[in-house]
Amino acid sequence: FNEFDNIYVSFSGGKDSGVLLNLCIDHIRKNNLDRKMGVFHIDYEAQYTMTTEYVDETLSENLDILEVYRCCIPFKVTTCTSMHQSYWRPWESSKKDIWVSKLPKNSYTEKDFDFYDESMWDYEFAEKFTNWYHEKKQAKKTCCLVGIRTDESLNRWRAIHSDKNQNKYNEIKWTKTISENVINAYPIYDLKARDVWISNYRNDWSYNKLYDVFHQAGLTIDQMRVASPFISEGTDTLKLYKVIEPSTWGRLISRVNGVNFTGLYGGTTAMGWRSLKLQKNHTWKSYMEFLLTTLPKKASESYKNKLNTSIVFWKNRGGVLSDDVIEKLRNRNIKIEVRGNTNYRTIKKPVLMDYLDDIDIK
Repeated sequence: FNEFDNIYVSFSGGKDSGVLLNLCIDHIRKNNLDRKMGVFHIDYEAQYTMTTEYVDETLSENLDILEVYRCCIPFKVTTCTSMHQSYWRPWESSKKDIWVSKLPKNSYTEKDFDFYDESMWDYEFAEKFTNWYHEKKQAKKTCCLVGIRTDESLNRWRAIHSDKNQNKYNEIKWTKTISENVINAYPIYDLKARDVWISNYRNDWSYNKLYDVFHQAGLTIDQMRVASPFISEGTDTLKLYKVIEPSTWGRLISRVNGVNFTGLYGGTTAMGWRSLKLQKNHTWKSYMEFLLTTLPKKASESYKNKLNTSIVFWKNRGGVLSDDVIEKLRNRNIKIEVRGNTNYRTIKKPVLMDYLDDIDIK
């Protein structure tokens, strides 16, 4: 707060962003800061009512120090519930009659953002919002505070610790420069899930009561998620909507393709989850080709194109492998070509080879 004249928090309604927002609210109040802080909230339309209630309550109780940007935008959002539909659009005007929830009062829509276009994904919108907010406030320096923790996923760990992330602000490892005088910061990156709940208890902070229901349903701390219900991380727990909020479940089924199937089979091998076994009388190649024939034509062609790109890459450019793996390949008489130079920042060597059906090494 001493460093930046313009600050906003990215707030989802989950436990991590909730703790971060509460930290900032406490800091402003305890230090009697004469300033307001922005809150960027993407409302995905399809979510638990308890999440909406928590967001409404937290924002309304602190309007004296918060400037709220509640965004209801029909951008593209990934869905993993269907092979016929790779994305859906929350708040899509043509689907208004089957919206899962009502448009919140004082929300921002696509008309409020000159940078929005229909090809945009939700994460692209969030990235563009940062510079838009910086320019709107005519700020000297803007900081977006994001409540990600590295123990949530490998991708989040990489976001903080990867050697490729060279654009730090003042060499602070939990920051990332977005553009000139605009940065993202991840100040709770090293908290564990238990730290979040200890913080809520010790500071008597409000939190999303959906987590209490998750606990009663027998979920572990790491299984509790309040993100968009159709993303890959949510497929295993999508079925909980049936029990926790049956009325919302009914609206979800009519909103996005494949929700009921995912509710039944999410977290099982029917959804490609966990380990898959090679079927009798098949090679992995023939089994893959069979599976592709079961998909809609457009989805099947998309996978084939991605696969072909990978095959060409390994044949013509090569993937980088360690000396240990190269030695194991040679010991098994696998035909490979090892080259000495690569544009990647690594001591590994580029190896050209054909796709293998199966091999007993990692």
